[in-house]
Amino acid sequence: MYLLYVDDAGSIPNKNERHFVLAGIAVFERQVYHLDLLLDELARNIVAEEPHRLEFHANEMQSGRNRWRRLGSREVRRECLCEALKTTEQLKREWALFGIVVEKAAMPDEDVMDYCFEHLCSRFDQFLARMHRRSNTQRGIIIMDESTKETRLQELAINFRRHGHRWGKLRNLVDVPFFVNSKATRLVQYADMVAYPLWRAYEHGDQQFLDVIKPRFDRAGEVVHGLHILSLPRAGQA
Repeated sequence: MYLLYVDDAGSIPNKNERHFVLAGIAVFERQVYHLDLLLDELARNIVAEEPHRLEFHANEMQSGRNRWRRLGSREVRRECLCEALKTTEQLKREWALFGIVVEKAAMPDEDVMDYCFEHLCSRFDQFLARMHRRSNTQRGIIIMDESTKETRLQELAINFRRHGHRWGKLRNLVDVPFFVNSKATRLVQYADMVAYPLWRAYEHGDQQFLDVIKPRFDRAGEVVHGLHILSLPRAGQA
């Protein structure tokens, strides 16, 4: 079983932000325990007192909010975020990142969350289908931060499985998404740390965090399947 942990970055209704991101990490079921341990160990290295209460929330790390306020300069906090992103380098077996980035002005008449979720489901399903073709049959479940639109996304997932999405049917997901509090699971916190670098790069041109994880978005050979960008055409583009 593969679990895709998902979170978002940016605000769809906020007119002062141009981009919205839905992103996450797909891991084999036994990798959940190991990544949780790695992030807990890093938390203990950062703060010895009650490390389990230190949440890896990328925006808070960047801005120095909540418990991150007392943990050094902005540069130190940014380095903590990079170190947290690198914990996955110690995982064994196959895993992958997924991310959907939308410039909101590029789709004024569509639901941005629906669009992102449809792409994310389809690309995770393709990831599992490629594993099946390599004689490694796995099924998948999506686990999301409970701050996202729970009822609507569950309805969409059911519809994708029964009637299909714009590219076909979901064949490898076993149930509707599950929603959890990010404070309760390090894996959703890691998903947050995948979404934020994408948002930071496209919203502010800050590539430092994205450079750490960019090679790990799902790919087959030279084709990157795990990262989709929808943006307005720029001057000079065909």
